[in-house]
Amino acid sequence: MTDVDLSRSSPTAEETLACRPVRGPVELTAHHGIRRAVFVGEQGLFDVDDRDEHDEDPATVHVLGFVHGEPAGTVRLYPLGGTLWKGDRLAVLPEHRRSHIGGPLVRLAVTLAGERGGSRMEAQVQFPNVRFFVHLGWSPVGEPADHVGVLHQRMTIPLARP
Repeated sequence: MTDVDLSRSSPTAEETLACRPVRGPVELTAHHGIRRAVFVGEQGLFDVDDRDEHDEDPATVHVLGFVHGEPAGTVRLYPLGGTLWKGDRLAVLPEHRRSHIGGPLVRLAVTLAGERGGSRMEAQVQFPNVRFFVHLGWSPVGEPADHVGVLHQRMTIPLARP
């Protein structure tokens, strides 16, 4: 498994950032809790929970991002068929958004999909986050469209295989 551990200096403090696939039921519960806080509580995209059939699929990889050892963000990834992978449910708790944990979460998802035989990854990105994904090497595909009631942009990135 690939883990990412980064130290990042900021003008106010030294923050330790780490990202990895969840390790056990406690971390999986934290992963789902962050998603629920962001997608249900904050954004109102789902009524009660954002879980779906992909969460029960053993091929799905649930990733947690940590700031100072505390769960702060999530992303999940899963195969769509052949060598195409999907990344989704990128969520960072509001109090950790200035930590910059989002970039390491996305980069780890891309790395993990490539390590699992993927050649390309796609995502539906909320429109305000498109520039962030472009900065990470993703490319827009087609025109923005409604997805769960919010404007999203389909994006894709080629994956490196080991």
